[in-house]
Amino acid sequence: MIDDSPQLLTIGQLARRTGLTVRTIRFWSDEGVLHPVTRSDGGYRLYDAGAVARLELIRTLRELGLGLDDVRKVVAGDADVAAVAAAHVAALDAQIRSLRLNRAVLSTVAKRGSSTEEMALMNKLARLSAAERRHIIDDFMEQTFGGLDAADPDIRNRMRVMVPDLPDDPTSEQVDAWVELAELMRDPDFRAHMRRMIEFNAADRGPDVTPGSSLWFMSRLVHLASEARERGVDPASDEADEVLRGLLGDADRAEVLARMEAAANEDVARFRDLVSRVRGLATLPRHEAEFAWVLAALRARLSG
Repeated sequence: MIDDSPQLLTIGQLARRTGLTVRTIRFWSDEGVLHPVTRSDGGYRLYDAGAVARLELIRTLRELGLGLDDVRKVVAGDADVAAVAAAHVAALDAQIRSLRLNRAVLSTVAKRGSSTEEMALMNKLARLSAAERRHIIDDFMEQTFGGLDAADPDIRNRMRVMVPDLPDDPTSEQVDAWVELAELMRDPDFRAHMRRMIEFNAADRGPDVTPGSSLWFMSRLVHLASEARERGVDPASDEADEVLRGLLGDADRAEVLARMEAAANEDVARFRDLVSRVRGLATLPRHEAEFAWVLAALRARLSG
């Protein structure tokens, strides 16, 4: 007589077929993820041949990080694997964002040699909600431009568009830059400095001045100073004075120097760099050499 009943497997036999340990299979069985079909006369759990395929599914789901509850539902057919996977992706995304925040804060703490108080502040800034981050930006803009209607509107608009919020899925580098940028925008001294720069701009503008003229002036300054440097023009020379006259006309050199020194501030340059980093862009050229040449030429005229 031929025995055509299905072959039953012990936990040890399952372990040999799947490469899993007996301990692991027993644990999954105890947790109700893998059910035996019956027990032997000695009380040992016995499984059918389909348990091999179920174990491969369980192992795959566990390696992908799914919890036992989700694995149990998928194996039992109570949940669609695609829906469970989508939910798990969302959870992983949240974990990844949290890990990036943790890494960025800890990296900045290590780089700066921060105190516990500074670390707490950086952690708070990194974890602000989108609305809280937007409030920092709006408050900074108001402190910088509020009440100065005569300021070049192109500068105001460019600043409004330029200052970024943290992206929804930021890199660690973007989080790091945002923390420093938020600190800078909240710093009273930096706010006061930016305010002075815009006050200078507003004081120079009459009702007939074309919007964007301030930005055009800075572009022309970089162009003329670059040409002068390439020709080897000494900032203290008469030729340098001609370059300044072509750039400034009859403007008060002392007033221009004060404005140029404000614009050449290191924190202002750092602000631009951080903005680029948060936006995920290459940092813009600082044109330090060109600004230094114009500053030297102005100081030479005023000290002569």
